[in-house]
Amino acid sequence: MSFIVYFILLLIIPMWAQFKLKRTYGKYSKVRSTSGITGAQVARTILDNNGLSDIKVVESRGMLSDHYNPLTKTVALSSHNYHEASVAGTAVAAHEVGHAIQDAEDYSFLRLRHRLVPVVNISSNMSWVFIMIGLFSAWSGALLIGIILLAAGVIFQLITLPVEFNASSRAMDQLLANNIIRNEEERDAKKVLSAAAMTYVAATAVAVMELARLLLIYTNMNRS
Repeated sequence: MSFIVYFILLLIIPMWAQFKLKRTYGKYSKVRSTSGITGAQVARTILDNNGLSDIKVVESRGMLSDHYNPLTKTVALSSHNYHEASVAGTAVAAHEVGHAIQDAEDYSFLRLRHRLVPVVNISSNMSWVFIMIGLFSAWSGALLIGIILLAAGVIFQLITLPVEFNASSRAMDQLLANNIIRNEEERDAKKVLSAAAMTYVAATAVAVMELARLLLIYTNMNRS
């Protein structure tokens, strides 16, 4: 029974986080910002006021495809956020610029996450190969290798949390400092950013739970 509950939780936690994000974003993407400027203009304003005029703001395809690319030095905003003047678009644009500011200031957690990307790309693909071999063959050595490789991904997830929370904190500071949001918009923008952050929290929780489960299996395997 506990096994079934565990896997239900693995499904529900990320689904709940995604549902909350889509609902919150959907609500505030329809609320026009009092500044009346688009997400692209929000990003450009904050970047220029922080001496980051060399960073480009571009349009990205797909819903909630917003991101900052440290390699190309670009802030990419999904079409709605790029073109429309909404509370949600304003919050998201400022958040992505928050990452650009982190990059410019050489924020330690962001720098560490970037360095881990190539390691995680390899380990995440290889981990489950060893884990499945270990589980089906009862070979604890293969399982341990898989666990170690999987742990790299969990560490990456854990490092991602302070990066995202810090970017959101920077976003709110910049929105207020540049008089882009006013009054109740601050509360609404925080709701959007909090909902987005919960997706990272949920992903990390699931990753930690799965790592803990595999460690228990490995421990029991070596006791028998």
